[in-house]
Amino acid sequence: MQAKPKIVIVGAGGRLGAALAREYASDCDVTGFTHAELDLGQLEQLRSTLAPLSFDALINAAALTNVDYCETHRDEARRLNAEAPRLLAQICREKDARFAHVSTDYVFDGSKREPYTEEDPAEAISVYGESKRAGELEVLEANERALVLRVSWVFGPDRPSFVDAILQKARTEEEVTAVADKFSTPTYTSDIASLLRPLLHSPEVNGILHLANRGACSWQEYAQWALDCCHESGLPRRAKTVGAVSLGEMKNFIARRPVYTVLGTKKYEALTGQAPREW
Repeated sequence: MQAKPKIVIVGAGGRLGAALAREYASDCDVTGFTHAELDLGQLEQLRSTLAPLSFDALINAAALTNVDYCETHRDEARRLNAEAPRLLAQICREKDARFAHVSTDYVFDGSKREPYTEEDPAEAISVYGESKRAGELEVLEANERALVLRVSWVFGPDRPSFVDAILQKARTEEEVTAVADKFSTPTYTSDIASLLRPLLHSPEVNGILHLANRGACSWQEYAQWALDCCHESGLPRRAKTVGAVSLGEMKNFIARRPVYTVLGTKKYEALTGQAPREW
């Protein structure tokens, strides 16, 4: 009987990490570490915890993702989003294990109006985006066999996301608004897990890869879709429509946000022969 592949997931308590752990548990031997169990900011702890373990692949789904917090905590963002991933990549190289690192659409400046490819220049406009781009480069320098996965607008059942906040507000308020001039693609955590599966055991596939559902929408369109789904499913909300505001009106934002970060997936489709589904 063939042994199950051993997979370590860092960030297993997060929205994506929890989905990965659940999706792979049926046919893999999964060891998951939450933030409380393994802190990216403690580099010595990372090595001392992971070095004794035997595993075939490690997925890093952990990061400092609060965009506005990162803007005023540059060193911390760099440590968690770049230095820690580099160490994880090194550990995997030493163990000859597969390393998959989750990155973000925020590495782009948003100036395009068609889906970004993996070959497009990554010119982030926020400290968060800069730290994640630095992490991509650090990982690939430390481990040439590593896989860097860019994802966008991740949602799923394990942790609240943008759409959950909108629906919660719509329960008690008749008027809700969302940004109408910022576009990307909502991507379901279980779909990411399924799309990643064939790549985990394909060491010839490395470098940067976009992993997202297809299609595009604004935050306003995304929120309206979620609200419509609630009403159609018999889960009425006080609000019926989502009003439009511009990104420039969001005075509470500290960091700049790119206005367009749709990720093209043609490279993934060519490698695997399968296409992500529409969001």
